[in-house]
Amino acid sequence: MIRGQTLLACYSRFLLLVMVCFVAGTAQAQFRKYSNEFLNIGAGARALGMGGANASSVTGGTAGYWNPSRLTQTTEDPSLSVMHAEYFAGIGKYDFAGIAIPVKQQGRSIGISLMRFGVDDIPNTLYLVEPDGSVNYNNIETFSSADYALLFSFAQSFAKSDDHDFSIGGNAKIIHRNIGSFAKAWGFGIDLSAQYSKDRWALAAVLRDATSTFNTWSFTFTEREKQALYLANNDIPQQSTELTAPRLLLAGSYKFAFGAKTSLLAELQLDNTFDGKRNTVISTDFVSIDPRVGLELDVNRTFFVRAGAGNFQQALKDGDTTNQQKVWIFQPALGAGFRINNVQIDYAFSNLANQSSPLYTHVISLSIDFRRKEKQ
Repeated sequence: MIRGQTLLACYSRFLLLVMVCFVAGTAQAQFRKYSNEFLNIGAGARALGMGGANASSVTGGTAGYWNPSRLTQTTEDPSLSVMHAEYFAGIGKYDFAGIAIPVKQQGRSIGISLMRFGVDDIPNTLYLVEPDGSVNYNNIETFSSADYALLFSFAQSFAKSDDHDFSIGGNAKIIHRNIGSFAKAWGFGIDLSAQYSKDRWALAAVLRDATSTFNTWSFTFTEREKQALYLANNDIPQQSTELTAPRLLLAGSYKFAFGAKTSLLAELQLDNTFDGKRNTVISTDFVSIDPRVGLELDVNRTFFVRAGAGNFQQALKDGDTTNQQKVWIFQPALGAGFRINNVQIDYAFSNLANQSSPLYTHVISLSIDFRRKEKQ
């Protein structure tokens, strides 16, 4: 059995490896800020109810999304998680489904995750105006803009016992984005992760888009569409490639015990981006750091109450048009859940904007642990 010091040494070497991958991926490329942002929405009402602070404590079917190395913390049976959320008064719809499958007696787990973020029924007004200048609303058609991602996850535990564990994992992801029949993109990327837990502590590091993730866009327009764009003084886009810069998540959590049946989990997560200055708590030319904090009260593994906050930014104070005074704002979240046998239902209530300009959304997710039949 590997001792704690050896595990920490392995953890340090892993962090060195992922940073080397990061440097290699950024040395010869220009990145597009906020590319593939739908991959950063989150997965599961549990995590969103904790403000997105989830990388070091996630288990089950959402582990492949948040931290694939945590797939080894799933129970001995496969676990399925599904989620649905609507944003901007139902204009944007987001769906997620993920499954974690442990490989018995090998300390290994695999996972598959599928997500979609789409906006449907978008009016196409290219032909709204007739050649004679009249407006014909019958010419309006609709189309959809949707982003898809498919993640194949793998995790391996190197030393697992009742009080500590060290695991590494990764994702291979395929991305498809389309805007009606006009534009399509295919992309590929790799995530790397590691986690170490001991007693009530857990630490995690997740390097998303480790070697950068690329999307190659292609555009298809009919001659009539090209003519309509030309008459409206719009450029005809050409095939292009965009890169998503690596993002490093560092997280740590601790579980406080109150008796035999009640506990409180506290987690801190730091989202580190390397694509230039952002409006975050720490912002430099090299790295921008956005902290997230989350709490989860667990009563007898049956009832859960959660709260969290993230996306801390500076904004102009409401009503201040002269002094340009700035204040700190953040995105709060609340959540709850309950579990009956092998079924768990979670709910999250989050404000996508800030405290003074609310834009609320409701998220519901379902998790099921499938019990395998034992051989006679």
